[in-house]
Parts: sequence; C-alpha cells; structure tokens
Amino acid sequence: MMAKRLSPVTALVVVPIGFGLVGGFGSKLGDMMQEGLKVVAPSAALLLFAILFFGILIDAGLFDPLIKQMLRLVKGDPVKIAIGTAIIAMTVALDGDGTTTHMITISALLPLYLRLGMNPLVLGTISMLSVSIMSGMTPWGGPATRAIASLGLDANEFFIPLLPTLFAGMGSICFTAYFLGKKERKKIGIISVEFPSRTISAIPEAAIALEMTENFKRPKLIWINLLLTLVVMVVLVMGILPAPVLFLIGFVLASTINYPNLKQQKDRIISHAGNALTVVTLVFAAGIFTGIFSGTKMVDAIAHSLVSIIPASVGSYFPVVVALTSMPFTFVLSNDAYYFGVLPILAEAASAYGVDPLEVARASVLGQPVHFLSPLVASTLLLIGMINTDLGEFQKYAFKWAVICSLVVTIAAILTGAFTLFK
Repeated sequence: MMAKRLSPVTALVVVPIGFGLVGGFGSKLGDMMQEGLKVVAPSAALLLFAILFFGILIDAGLFDPLIKQMLRLVKGDPVKIAIGTAIIAMTVALDGDGTTTHMITISALLPLYLRLGMNPLVLGTISMLSVSIMSGMTPWGGPATRAIASLGLDANEFFIPLLPTLFAGMGSICFTAYFLGKKERKKIGIISVEFPSRTISAIPEAAIALEMTENFKRPKLIWINLLLTLVVMVVLVMGILPAPVLFLIGFVLASTINYPNLKQQKDRIISHAGNALTVVTLVFAAGIFTGIFSGTKMVDAIAHSLVSIIPASVGSYFPVVVALTSMPFTFVLSNDAYYFGVLPILAEAASAYGVDPLEVARASVLGQPVHFLSPLVASTLLLIGMINTDLGEFQKYAFKWAVICSLVVTIAAILTGAFTLFK
C-alpha cells in the first residue's frame, strides 16, 4: 500500500486471499471472509453515516464561527493553527474514543486548513497522534483497559506511574505540531483571510471553493445545527443508542433541516458520497483481511513466533523489548488480538526474569502511535475519509512522526521509572 503498487482495498483483499490459498485454506476462506465482514459491518455503517452527518453540517456552515474566531486568534499563522489543533485534539481525546475525537477535531478544523491552503495531512497526523497518546495510556481508553483486564491489574497502579510518560507524549505531539506548522508557514506564509469574504487573493483555489460553497451555507440554522450536534455527541457518550443508528438518525435530521429541497439534499449527499464510499469499501476490505488473518490462526502463529525469537539475553530489560516490539505487533494485530493474545504470553515470559506484569502492561501501550496507522483501526479509516486522502499516503506522511512519538514516550517511561531498564 505504501509503495502504491496496489490500492489499499485491493491489497487488503488480494494479499490475504493469496496467502490463504497458499496455506491450504481454500475451502474455508469463504466462511472466514464472511465472519470478517460481520465483525466490521457496524463500523462501516458508523463511518458511512458519520461522514455524511458531519459533511452536511460543514456545508451548512456550523463551524464557520469557530473558524472566524480562530482566525482572529492565530492571524493565519500555520504554526499557531497546528499547535491549536494539538491542544484541541488532545482535549477531546480525553474521552478515550478515537472516532469521536476525529469527528469533532477534523470536522471543526478542516475547513480552516483548506481555507488557508494548509496540508490536511498535518491535521490528520496531529489528530491521530493525540488519540494514540490520550486514548492509549489513560485507563479508560481502549488499549490500557485491555492491558489492565488481560493481566488482572489495578488501574491506579497502572496509570499513576505512567503520568509523566503521558505528559512527555503530549509534549512530543506539540513539538510535532510546531515542526509541521513551520513547514506549512514556510510553504504558504502567514495568510490574512477576511471572513466570510468571497475573495482570497493569496489563495485563489480557496477563493473558488468558498464561492462554490456559499450557496450551501445556512447561517440562520446555526443554533439548531449546534443543538443537534450536541445532542448527538451526548447520546454517543452516554451510549443510549448504538453509534451507527445514532449517526443515521443525525444524518437524516441534518439533511432534512438544512436542505428540505430534495434536489439540494441529493446534491449534498452526492458531494460526500465519494469520501464515504471510499472509507466504507476500505472497512469491508479490512474485514476480509482480519477474517482470514484470524480464521487461519495466522494471528496466533505470528504471536508465538515473535515471542519465541526474543533471545534470553534480553530478559534483563524485558519491558524495553515489549515497548519496542509493541510497535510492529500492534500494527499487524488488532488491539484485542495483541492485548488478550500476545500480552499474557509476554507477561509470563517476563516473570521468568523477575519483571512485574505492571511494567509489561505499561510498556505494551507505548507503541500505540504506530498502531493507529494500521488499516485495522476504524477511527483511522474515518480520519482518512474526512481529510479525503489515501491510506498509503497518510501512512507515508505520518509514519516517521508516529515512530518518533513512540520512542519519546518509551525513553520518558525509562527516565521516570514507569518501568526499569535492567532487572
């Protein structure tokens, strides 16, 4: 995918099928793929309706006042915008849910990035890293929760020593945002944008885009749209309705309220259908991949093989090995497969060297920035759909920053005593 030899969808379908046939599972591949599709179907529905829901609201101009205020504060400086993105994304990511974080952060800030001519990959990278740190290390986030449950640990004992590492991760994200913002500032300069001016001489492409979208703005409905968005977010957090159903209802209401004219409504849906279809197709392709990967027991084989090749000589600093190997492990495995399948094996192996399972658990979450680049992560598929990019392109752009972030938190964990280097 990263080499662009195959499209992500083709790679996720053809490669697993090929290896499944080579492995002698030809007669069972159909059932495996069907199971994989069943697993990802709810995620596909969620992403489809979430993209359409927020697309309608962006078209209607819900986030224009926020953009206007941010323009006043940052004065068109890409560095300030990138750092502001990091602060917003990390704050929203405190709820531990990557999908919600991307929905709020990207839907609110993408129009600003496009208006200034900034690369949306900067926005996507910062949002992804924010989720990986805030969701990955907090005990209510998915990875940490799985690690704690898998090894039967106390959440406070797990998390409190990890707090300095969490802060180091936040610092790494802010540095990344600063660096990427400087690159954008060098490319486009500091832009002065009048809002909602119909002419932006410094960025002619943005001026044309703005002219085209002005017809779809619904400034008189902004409070109704805001109320609808808040209600959807509250219901989502409270878990009153399944997320796919919630966003289907939200999308229907948003499109009906803002565009009661059926032709306009159809045009708005079509304008976002390309992004939505691309993401949903990718999700189902990932279902084929995971179905074959799990059904053939390749997951189990990889886990045992990788654990078995860890030499005994590294046993004295096992947590560091866990931290470093969690990057490739969690990239090719789902969090469930890693934390419930691989982590107990690693913890048992570590016990032979006198390593506390708490240290192994803490080390296991430090590779999450790389994990969130995996095609197995539904929130990342939503992200690339919202910024309208290709998975391989996003991986190429963000990979370096994800690895750096993982290395920074690993070093911070060693220096602050989250786990010890030698036993």
